[in-house]
Amino acid sequence: MELPVIDLGPYLDRKDETQMKSVCKEVSQTLSETGALLVKDPRCSAQDNDRFLDMMEKYFEQPDDFKKKQERPHLHYQVGVTPEGVEVPRSLVDEEMQKKLKELPEESQPLTPTGPDPKWRYMWRVGPRPSTTRFQELNSEPVIPEGFPEWKETMDTWGSKMISAIEVVAEMAAIGFGLSKDAFTGLMKQGPHLLAPTGSNLQRHGKEGTVFAGYHYDLNFLTIHGRSRFPGLSIWLRNGKKVEVKVPVGCLLIQTGKQIEWLTAGDCIAGMHEVVVSKRTIDAINKASQENRSLWRVSSTLFSHIASDAVLKPLGHFAQLPLADKYPPICAGEYVEQELSAINLKGSRGDL
Repeated sequence: MELPVIDLGPYLDRKDETQMKSVCKEVSQTLSETGALLVKDPRCSAQDNDRFLDMMEKYFEQPDDFKKKQERPHLHYQVGVTPEGVEVPRSLVDEEMQKKLKELPEESQPLTPTGPDPKWRYMWRVGPRPSTTRFQELNSEPVIPEGFPEWKETMDTWGSKMISAIEVVAEMAAIGFGLSKDAFTGLMKQGPHLLAPTGSNLQRHGKEGTVFAGYHYDLNFLTIHGRSRFPGLSIWLRNGKKVEVKVPVGCLLIQTGKQIEWLTAGDCIAGMHEVVVSKRTIDAINKASQENRSLWRVSSTLFSHIASDAVLKPLGHFAQLPLADKYPPICAGEYVEQELSAINLKGSRGDL
């Protein structure tokens, strides 16, 4: 199945009201039915993505000892680098999820990871932060590695462009769902948005079937990815079907996270996904080797969030849905802390 590509240009131009409404409906419907969406944003070019990937490949190729200088475990790895072997896939620790997995048809079952993910990740804060917040450790200062003078400008430029794309999709989804235009974007203001590229060493872990990111959902609002140079991401549609994602050049992939599930009382469900070395990944590895290119698989990922001090609860007419009681009001920062604890990025409350 090919995901539809939504061109954000007509919405940004705001010329044709009828066309805008119909595209907004398509956005909300696709997010609800598949949990994923491909978009083309004229403000986010393939060149922007390439510049970012080039720098991150150079960073991840540095020795482990150098990279570990940017590690901040006391801040729950929410800034700086997370080394491979730290983050635990949700499917390893969540019994309810394991039960659901077994109910999937055999051809749609995810590969079972044997331990923590063998991927590195870098967390970079994007956008303004609140001056006062109950969740200081989720809103910390960024970490800049030595020897990368272009780091801040590259990260901020690509991060802010992807946030702009997310905000447009959030507005369009709100209109498509029959909510006010700023229903989602109003709650996103000063959220702890994270540009969070992963780095997977295909030279070391490039065997078919290697699980880089075990079956999981994202805990944030909407996740956006630029195109990676190596395939491997598979998503699960709402009907349980597994699909390996192909992101066309110049497009961005958007996935639903747990916070939009909360705000829509389950009308949108957080999309399940995994990153695994597939046959297509092997082909890309062989081609990159022949062309003497980097063998680090970098994902150009950004997690957009609801502001830490805002309350997550079903919005508008979603509060009347039968499942609304499953989504009681909770502070977004509190919810994030609970989730980070479950995947080994934060100790229990007593450890703080």
